[in-house]
Amino acid sequence: MKNIIRFVLLLLLQVFVLNKVLIHEFVNPYLYLLFVLLLPFSMPRAALLLCGLLMGLTLDMFMNTPGMHAAACVLIAFLRPFIINLLAPQGGFDLTQKDPSVTTMGWVPFTVYATILVLVHHIAYFALEVYGFSNPLYFVLKTLLSAAVSLGLILVFEMLFAVRPGK
Repeated sequence: MKNIIRFVLLLLLQVFVLNKVLIHEFVNPYLYLLFVLLLPFSMPRAALLLCGLLMGLTLDMFMNTPGMHAAACVLIAFLRPFIINLLAPQGGFDLTQKDPSVTTMGWVPFTVYATILVLVHHIAYFALEVYGFSNPLYFVLKTLLSAAVSLGLILVFEMLFAVRPGK
């Protein structure tokens, strides 16, 4: 139930607020990918891919971007278990019962986890958006600046809404 509410709220926030905010031509903040990042550790890979596809296709319908968000979301949903396994220390956070967050992973592992997946998402999305690498400087600037703003929003979201231990 929590993930359905998160899906709807992040989708609405992305479509009706963040897509209307014009920061600069190089900056497109994407908070919706937080839905994929915060899915439970124990979720099966097929369900992860399906959730990523559903979020991406829904956003594509609202934004009239034929499959670009879906492709980027499915890619990060596919890579997510590998990144989590790389970052999970031996005997560290419990991968069977909790969702990825600052509370369960700690600030540094969560930030590294989010940074890697945000960068992968943005590289995939903007490569599809600009249809290749004909203008590499534009592509790199748009990817890095948008990723930095998106990551900042994700970390602010985590600071505001992360469940504190003992509560």
